[in-house]
Amino acid sequence: MLVLGIESTAHTFGVGIVRDEDPYILANERDTYVPKEGGMKPTDLLSHHASVAPSVMRSALRKASISMNDVDYIAFSMGPGIGPALRVGATVARALSLRYGKPLVPVNHGIGHIEIGFLTTKVKDPLVLYLSGGNTQIITLYKGRFRVFGETLDIALGNLMDTFSRDAGLAPPYIINGRHVIDLCAEKGNKIIDFPYVVKGQDMSYSGLLTAAENALKNNDIGDVCLTLREVAFDMLLEATERALALSGKREILIVGGVAASGSLRNKFEALGKDWGVEIKVVPSEFSGDNGAMIAYAGMLEAKAGITVDVDKSQVRPRWRVDEVEAKWRS
Repeated sequence: MLVLGIESTAHTFGVGIVRDEDPYILANERDTYVPKEGGMKPTDLLSHHASVAPSVMRSALRKASISMNDVDYIAFSMGPGIGPALRVGATVARALSLRYGKPLVPVNHGIGHIEIGFLTTKVKDPLVLYLSGGNTQIITLYKGRFRVFGETLDIALGNLMDTFSRDAGLAPPYIINGRHVIDLCAEKGNKIIDFPYVVKGQDMSYSGLLTAAENALKNNDIGDVCLTLREVAFDMLLEATERALALSGKREILIVGGVAASGSLRNKFEALGKDWGVEIKVVPSEFSGDNGAMIAYAGMLEAKAGITVDVDKSQVRPRWRVDEVEAKWRS
């Protein structure tokens, strides 16, 4: 079985191709939109994705050494994400489905991150930390669904880091030589400032921390502000994770999503793992950010479970949560 997957939930238009045997991933091509200044405008994402879609698609097929006729299923990110960006990927997927007569598979973006984490780290029954620009969730699989144990009550951890970096004049680009600019900036700090620390049960709140950090730029060294922001934000996540470990009894932690690439976060979780006797598994950096391979792989699992969607019912779902998906392939 060959599955082509299309990712377009936010800044990245990606195309992945997988098969149902090892090595699963045959291609994982992408093009990421980086604004010259400010944040991402949905209309700019739409224009970017529409302009790069043909070249990214051709590149993926060439890398996998196949043609569209060889593909058995077409998977696409149906949500959650930014509406105009999602619609580009969905439109491309529908067009290919109709043109080549291939079944369409709807994939939840978060499930894509989780399943590529299972594949690449070989975890068996982990507590999952899904950390990206739009999501901060602590998840576990229970009775055929990925259940959300805890999550941010407002903005995501990745959104916190990117928004502060942009407003402080540190970004874009947000990543330099594989490291987030917050980490680079924090190396210049040596003092912890009094910032709000908000953990409520299993949940975290980051919006007050962002406001405090931006206000602190007026009369504090930016290195100290970056250091404090990073330490407080990560420690809040660690506390919520420890509570989830205590309640769930899990012996593995799987970290997926774009924030998983943070070296400082990995170091903190490695220390937590030693304290709790828990194994820490982090998705490889190639698959931590948004990518088409994770959509193709999750699509393959769904296709094997008989999950497809008719073209006329394939509307995108910008607020589609992972706990709304019945994971039939794991039942």
